[in-house]
Amino acid sequence: MTTAVLAWLAVAAACTGAVLFGHTARTAPVRGPRPTATRVGLAVSLSGPWLAVLLSAAGGALTGQWLVAAVAALVGVLVAAVVGLALDPS
Repeated sequence: MTTAVLAWLAVAAACTGAVLFGHTARTAPVRGPRPTATRVGLAVSLSGPWLAVLLSAAGGALTGQWLVAAVAALVGVLVAAVVGLALDPS
């Protein structure tokens, strides 16, 4: 039980860090209109980590395997951050 709680705390910290990192792309100076890929990357980097956490929490609630769900959430947060960075490297 304690391991799952600590794992979800780590997920919360990683998600917060990923979203804060995504905010740096939003506050970067814009020269002209942003391309579509940049807008998609910005959306993924801001909302993707939260979506991964919510989906994993729902999976943990349905299956009862909270530790596995926390690991899946952490992987989802990291993938969302990397995809958002790849699409919007500014």
